Amino acid sequence: MRLRLFEKACCNIIGMIHVPALPGTPNATCGMQEILERVEHEAEILKRHNMHGVIIENMHDTPYCLERDLGPETTACMSILASKVRHILPSSVPVGVQILAAANKSALAVALAANLQFVRVEGFVYSHVADEGWIDACAGPLLRYRKQLSASHIHVFADIKKKHSAHAVTADVSIAETAAAAQFFNVDGVIVTGTSTGVAASPEELKTVTQAVKNKIPVLIGSGVTPQNMHQFKDATGLIIGSYLKYDGDWQNQLDEDRIREIMDEANK
Repeated sequence: MRLRLFEKACCNIIGMIHVPALPGTPNATCGMQEILERVEHEAEILKRHNMHGVIIENMHDTPYCLERDLGPETTACMSILASKVRHILPSSVPVGVQILAAANKSALAVALAANLQFVRVEGFVYSHVADEGWIDACAGPLLRYRKQLSASHIHVFADIKKKHSAHAVTADVSIAETAAAAQFFNVDGVIVTGTSTGVAASPEELKTVTQAVKNKIPVLIGSGVTPQNMHQFKDATGLIIGSYLKYDGDWQNQLDEDRIREIMDEANK
């Protein structure tokens, strides 16, 4: 049995840092020093509002590449940025990383280099079609890689029936069966999302998945949480929130401290 990663048993608020487009990506406009300063600024804001966890993600690196097409510069840049975020936040606050798209081994390498506590991964069990193409299941190779790195202390949280994806090929496999398969394959937690960024997950799917894993691993919500709907998801271990924390609820904008206060006030009721 894994030790509990987050401060509370449920309703831990996990804030997102969407890293500006990294060098070498089509939308890159900043050098690493400017990117580092912007990430530091957001980490300080999230620290000030007592987030229960933080994830950094290369969300601005559109169009995304699968891991086989990513250059080493992405892993190198994310390692530097993740290390800075880890240094800023208290050691009691877990920090994680996700590298798009489905660059799960790269994320593990970054987590190890930066002393992070978890990774968010795609395609852990069952294959699917995403914007970037076909995503193969990766549980076996990924956890073997984690073992080779002596990084078993890094938790792996996996999206199931992931957003921005087509699941027609597994239409006969329910989200409960997907969660149970991920648990059988030694995932450390599963993430339930809506259909796309900022779209709320289904409260019924949260209940179904929680029952499927028999409360033995964390179940997190990965999109669409607001102060207005949070009551529907408070039984989840964690609520990963990106869009709502930004001005106008748009993930591409800067952090809005008034919105962050609303979220944290609701979570602490």
